[in-house]
Amino acid sequence: MKQLLIRADDIGYSYAVNVGIARTVHEGLVRSVGVMLNMPETERGYAWVADADIAIGQHTNVCLGTPLNDPRAIPSLVGPDGRFKSSREYRASYKEGIDFVDFDEAVLEIEAQLERFRSLVGRDPDYLEAHAVASDTLFKAIHHVATAHGLREQPLGLDPNVPVMCGSTPTKMVLRSMTPGYDPDAVIRECVTTMADGDTVVFVAHPGYLDRYILEHSSLTTDRTKEVDALIDPELRAWLESQENLRLVDYRDL
Repeated sequence: MKQLLIRADDIGYSYAVNVGIARTVHEGLVRSVGVMLNMPETERGYAWVADADIAIGQHTNVCLGTPLNDPRAIPSLVGPDGRFKSSREYRASYKEGIDFVDFDEAVLEIEAQLERFRSLVGRDPDYLEAHAVASDTLFKAIHHVATAHGLREQPLGLDPNVPVMCGSTPTKMVLRSMTPGYDPDAVIRECVTTMADGDTVVFVAHPGYLDRYILEHSSLTTDRTKEVDALIDPELRAWLESQENLRLVDYRDL
């Protein structure tokens, strides 16, 4: 049996992103959603999907907005203004072989976001992973927190041909947004047709609409709207449901 898990990241990023994700949940194919716990639109975004039978994850965010900790307690993660360092700063440092994240400080913020998740959702997350950063120390801190609390961790898999363990399941991750000519419908169909029996593929999407905040704070823009259209398309759903030996799953199944 092949398994396809379609995941939507970034609930809470902005009002318009929330609208797009909610459509992909209520009208479309998304059954796993990652929540950014420190953003002004988090509560509204979660409320729009709270009644759906989906997996809800902690989409740990340390590169946008303000932390849940006092910035003075986590100086490696923030700039002089007390806001998180940007994903651009993470990537630039990573290319130079520099990982500025302090392990203990990262654990503090991940734990604070976990407590916020529990307060918002009323239970533990169905999975734990990180938003848009390149930091081995952050990944180690996420693994530490997940292990300490017995949570399912989704490690980042950069090579779609090399599986990473999530719970007891090896998963192959596919993330193609921001590639030239990106067509999410075509990518999903390609994933399914090229999967081997027994494979579990996680298709990572960032569906959403665009507002001023997202245009000013994210390099991922029009591809979000493409993903909304693909993930609510009844023709794609019908095609997936017609595939023999394919099961659509969420993180609770892993």
